[in-house]
Amino acid sequence: MIKKRQFFPRQVVEAGGNRWDWALLPIVLALFVLLAYGGQSMVRPYQLGQTLPLSLSPDHLPYYLLRTTMRMFIALGASVVFSCVFAALTTKYRLAEKVLVPLLDILQSIPILGFLSITVTAFIALFPGNLLGVECAAIFAIFTSQAWNMAFSAYQGFRTVPAELSEAADVFQLSGWQRFWRLELPFAMPGLLWNMMMSMSGGWFFVVASEAISVSNQNIKLPGIGSYIALAIEQRDLGAIGWAIAAMLIAVLLYDQLFFRPLLAWADKFRFEETGSDTAQQSWLLTWLRRTERTQGLVNMFAKLLARSIALFRRQHDGTSIRARPQQASLGPQRVWDAVIAAVVFYALWSLGHFIHAEVGWAEVGRVLVLGLYTLARVLVLLALAALVWVPVGVWIGLNPRWASRTQAVAQFLAAFPANLMFPVAVVLIVRYHLNPDWWLSPLMILGTQWYLLFNVVAGASTIPTELRHAAQNLGLTGWLKWRRYLLPAIFPSFVTGAITATGGSWNASIVAEYVSWGDTTLKAHGLGSYIAEMTAVGDFPRIALGIGVMCIFVMGFNHFVWRRLYVMAESRLHF
Repeated sequence: MIKKRQFFPRQVVEAGGNRWDWALLPIVLALFVLLAYGGQSMVRPYQLGQTLPLSLSPDHLPYYLLRTTMRMFIALGASVVFSCVFAALTTKYRLAEKVLVPLLDILQSIPILGFLSITVTAFIALFPGNLLGVECAAIFAIFTSQAWNMAFSAYQGFRTVPAELSEAADVFQLSGWQRFWRLELPFAMPGLLWNMMMSMSGGWFFVVASEAISVSNQNIKLPGIGSYIALAIEQRDLGAIGWAIAAMLIAVLLYDQLFFRPLLAWADKFRFEETGSDTAQQSWLLTWLRRTERTQGLVNMFAKLLARSIALFRRQHDGTSIRARPQQASLGPQRVWDAVIAAVVFYALWSLGHFIHAEVGWAEVGRVLVLGLYTLARVLVLLALAALVWVPVGVWIGLNPRWASRTQAVAQFLAAFPANLMFPVAVVLIVRYHLNPDWWLSPLMILGTQWYLLFNVVAGASTIPTELRHAAQNLGLTGWLKWRRYLLPAIFPSFVTGAITATGGSWNASIVAEYVSWGDTTLKAHGLGSYIAEMTAVGDFPRIALGIGVMCIFVMGFNHFVWRRLYVMAESRLHF
């Protein structure tokens, strides 16, 4: 008889008893006070042009830190929902995949600041007279920095479900809802959690832009770490910047210990393997929560509700029914959908041609395409160098859970460190030693995006089945043979996901990395990013649109002709 695995073992609960329940009370009260006070301040009356009081005193940093963290967790929750819906639609419906995957490529390549310029005015008009509109715009900007990476991770996880598990789901006649909760989401959960960590850390890079908003010639600084850093940069207060970095380090350590580490330890139950795992992470908070009866009661109540929904949305027929027979998909709707997509593409190309002829001219297009090739070369070279460094490191961390638990917070802090704070240092060094900006500004593009590779490789290595590791040891695989036959195929789907998001992020970062200013000194490298930044500075909107459009074409083309083919290879051959 197979014993059902419980989330909270009974013997552990009995050992702890009720004496641990009251320890949760301070955490609940702190969250209640934060939500109540923060929510009240969000909807307070506000008129455009009104200056919000901000202070560089370190005494205000705890409150600013809580406000920023709350915005990031709200955006993270929205990103999780978006990722699951996107992955479910694109893997179940071929027609949706043809539109949503290229659309995600476009959204990923659009600069984050471009979303802000469009959405701030709309959110303010939606909630006139209070700060809720500006808060929603800030949260949406953070969402755009988190969602695309997580969506690609969920998509990769849903697409690479092992064939034997899919066949078992077909044998048991699982409905789409049951298949999602019982198979697809659990299988994709470990990789999704690691990408949630990366997205949470990557969101810190855009906190300054999302909390210090410029709209209608007005500057709005919401209370938070981002606006604190923006004010410190304006006043050139290096001490305040140091306090902000220390506060970010404390925040990363706290949500690593209180949120991500328990989730990673809990998600080890979803590993696809037949033997016990010897690489599971440990969490003191998860062990602590397992000692509380009330926590177990809440989890059991949620599990019962989920079980009822799974039973409610089951298939209404069994495997012997005529309705259970596989039906050949009709080609008519697919051809109509392809025709609609082709018509939209041709209309977009015609509109683009008319726009180019009327606004910028074809010579400018040729110049921008050449600049795009410069940026593309930088992205590919930097991605290759980052892969050479971080793929071995990520595999080593993923295969050693003890070191993973020790380096997890450090990696999150390095990924969360605002790379734009390093730009003044680069400007000073380049000017002092008379270096070539085309070469020495390039590494700034990869500072904030190399972590996508590391986190995805760690996620892929940590989900390698234990029996596969033992088989590799028994066969005596070493050196390049071990990497070629065992490690690279095991992490290849995760590597492709990390490479897609890293390249998209590098294109986005090129706007601020190829055009760097510090005081009266401005350095510019030849590339598409510096072109967009320069046109933005002078307010040439037709050329801004041309630069962003060419960037979207480069990102979409590379994703379609390179990364999508590697995805197909990962689905068919290179995964376990």
